[in-house]
Amino acid sequence: MRFTPDHQSFAQLGVSFYTRLNAQPLPSPYVVGQSRSVAKALGLEENWLVNNEALQALTGNALLPGSQPLASVYSGHQFGQWAGQLGDGRALLLGEMRDAQGQPQEIQLKGAGRTPYSRMGDGRAVLRSSIREFLCSEAMHGLGIPTTRALCVTGSDAPIRREEIETAAVVTRVAPSFIRFGHFEHFAYNGMTDELRKLADYVIERFYPTCKDAANPYAALLEAVSERTAKMIAQWQAVGFCHGVMNTDNMSILGLTMDYGPFQFLDAFDPNHICNHSDDRGRYAYNKQPNIAYWNLFCLGQALLPLISPDGEPDLAVAALESYKTIFPAELHARMSAKLGLPDAPATEGSKAVIEGILKLLAAGKVDYTIFWRRFSHAIASNQFESARDMFLDRASFDAWLLSFQERSAHISCRPNADLMLKTNPVYVLRNHLGEQAIRAAKLKDFSELDSLQKLLESPFTEVAGMEAYATFPPDWASTIEIYCSS
Repeated sequence: MRFTPDHQSFAQLGVSFYTRLNAQPLPSPYVVGQSRSVAKALGLEENWLVNNEALQALTGNALLPGSQPLASVYSGHQFGQWAGQLGDGRALLLGEMRDAQGQPQEIQLKGAGRTPYSRMGDGRAVLRSSIREFLCSEAMHGLGIPTTRALCVTGSDAPIRREEIETAAVVTRVAPSFIRFGHFEHFAYNGMTDELRKLADYVIERFYPTCKDAANPYAALLEAVSERTAKMIAQWQAVGFCHGVMNTDNMSILGLTMDYGPFQFLDAFDPNHICNHSDDRGRYAYNKQPNIAYWNLFCLGQALLPLISPDGEPDLAVAALESYKTIFPAELHARMSAKLGLPDAPATEGSKAVIEGILKLLAAGKVDYTIFWRRFSHAIASNQFESARDMFLDRASFDAWLLSFQERSAHISCRPNADLMLKTNPVYVLRNHLGEQAIRAAKLKDFSELDSLQKLLESPFTEVAGMEAYATFPPDWASTIEIYCSS
C-alpha cells in the first residue's frame, strides 16, 4: 500500500484541525478478517494482507510509505447535550490513496491507541466491537446503503479492560472523508470563523463542487448535506436498521453511515425499539431516527450560520434545511413502494395507507421484519401467500390488507414486480446473534464463521443453498444480547 502524492489534503487545512502522532504498537498481531472487495477497489493485490509489512502497518506497529498519521479534533452533541471538545480518541488517519477509479480514499485505523482527544479512554478497540464494525460496514455496502467501508480487522492478545477483560483489535476503515458534523460545530462554538470557513471551503471544493456556483455556497452545502442525509435515513428505515448512537459527532458530512457501535437490524418489528442499552431515554429509538437526523442537521446549520449569514439572520439556513422535510418522506415512500414491488407508485393517500397498513400489522404482531418481506416477495412471485400469512396471529387482518394491496395495485395498473422485490428485500442481514456467533468463534481464533457470514452479507439478496440457518428466525438467546456504546 502506498499513498498518493496528495495524501495530506486534510492536513493541509492546518494544525488547528489535528494532532500528528503515531499509533501505539500491539504485540503479535494476526489477521481476523478482510474485505476482498475493498482491497480490489483500492487496487491491492489479492494476497496483499499476507505480507507481514501490511499486517504490521495496519495494526499500528509500523508506518506505511508516505504516511504521516494524525488524529482530528471535533466537538459535538451527545444524546442531545453539548459535549464540548471530542475528537479522534482512538482513530488515526494514515493518509489517502487512490482507488481503482482514481478517486482519493482516506485510510484510518480505529483502535490505534491514545490520542490527545481520548479523554479518559485507552484509545483501543476490542475484538468484539471491531468485528461488529467490520461486518456491518460491508453488510450496509452490500445492501446499497451509503457507508464507510472496512478493509480489514487485525487482532492481538493484548488485554483490554471493558466490562470484562477482552483482547485488542484494529479496524482499517476507508472512506472519501471522515469529516463529521462535529468538525463544523467545533470551530463554530469556539468562535474560530476562519477555520470554519476553511473547512467548509475544503468540503465544497472536494465533495460538493456544484455548490461553488450557488448564490450562497454555504447554504447550498447545508442543503446538499440535508438531501444526502435524508436519502440515507430513508434507506435505514426501509431495511430496519437502527444506528443506536446518532450523536452529531457520528454524522458524516457526506451522508455516509459511520461509527458502528450499538447498531441492530430489527428482528421483530417494533417501531419503538431501542437497540442501545446505554440509551435509557430512548432518544435514538428506531422510529425517532428521522427526526433526530433533522435535529442534527439543525445543529450543523447553526454551526454554518456565521458563513451563511454573518449577521446571524437564520432564514437562509432554515430554508436550506427544508429539503430534508420533502426528500425524506418521498425517498422513504419510494423505498417502501419498491419493497412492495411497486417502484413507480405515486405517493397518494391510497398508496400511503397500504404502506402504513402493513407496518401497523407487523408492529401489532411483532412480526420478523426481514423474513416477512422476503417471504412476501416469494409470495408475489408464486401467487401463494400462505407462508407470509402464517407469520400473523391475526390472519384475517392480513387478508384484509392483502386485498386492499391487490386492489391498489390494480388501480394503478401495475402488477407487483416480484423480481424487483427479491432485489430489494434482503434474505441476509447482520442480526445480533449472527454477529455474536462469529465473535465467539473468533475469540477462539476460528475465523471461518466470520468469513462465511461476511460472504453472505456482501450479496444479501442472493439465496445460497445450505445457508438457511443465516436467514431464519433468531434463537431465544438472541433476546438476551445487550449492546452498549462500548459495543
